[in-house]
Amino acid sequence: MSLFEVKNLKKTYQIGDVKTDALRGVDLTINEGEFTAIAGPSGSGKSTLLHLMGGLDKPTSGEVHLNDKRIDQLSKAEGAAVRLDKLGYVFQAYNLIPVLTALENAAFVLELQGVNKKEREARALESLRALGMEKFRDRRPNQLSGGQQQRVAVARAFAAEPDIILADEPTANLDSKSGGDLIEMMKRLNEEKGVTFVFSTHDPRLLEHVKRTVNMEDGRMVATGMPEAVLA
Repeated sequence: MSLFEVKNLKKTYQIGDVKTDALRGVDLTINEGEFTAIAGPSGSGKSTLLHLMGGLDKPTSGEVHLNDKRIDQLSKAEGAAVRLDKLGYVFQAYNLIPVLTALENAAFVLELQGVNKKEREARALESLRALGMEKFRDRRPNQLSGGQQQRVAVARAFAAEPDIILADEPTANLDSKSGGDLIEMMKRLNEEKGVTFVFSTHDPRLLEHVKRTVNMEDGRMVATGMPEAVLA
């Protein structure tokens, strides 16, 4: 079933008299349960595409649909509500709150959603457990390694039970073991919990494990595999 649909998406940035076409007309459909990578070299437009899909930026033209609802034309308040309830994010820089523990960070989006304390702590703890981070629940980010911080970031996204998790270069700052461990844990969430993941990446470790790769170059989609569910 189609979850996300992007139609003829274009994005142009202008600084002074200089225009840069980051996206030059991209069409993409993401189905439920996908574990998909948007791949390409730096400057190919993969991170821009992910940000537009997540409503973190507005396209110059084109359309972004989530569950058949067009989200690129929403007001700031409407867009914020969609991001809060429907989309999970994992950023390259982790974006954890320094003064909060791992458990509190994992529960943070749930608190914004108005979930009561008992339920949000239970769901956050379940997410940390799924990612092997339960024993670090009371540690703050500066007491965790980079790989552990990234797992907490994934747990925060997963705990909110979004329709899709968008991850921007999630393994870029991790060593080989930490990156491999994170990939295996996200893969398990996808296979056992049915969580839909879309990554922007050029990490060959991650590309080996995804079910589908969308290749980009100079702001255009140059090749894409079909989702395994469709091939089946």
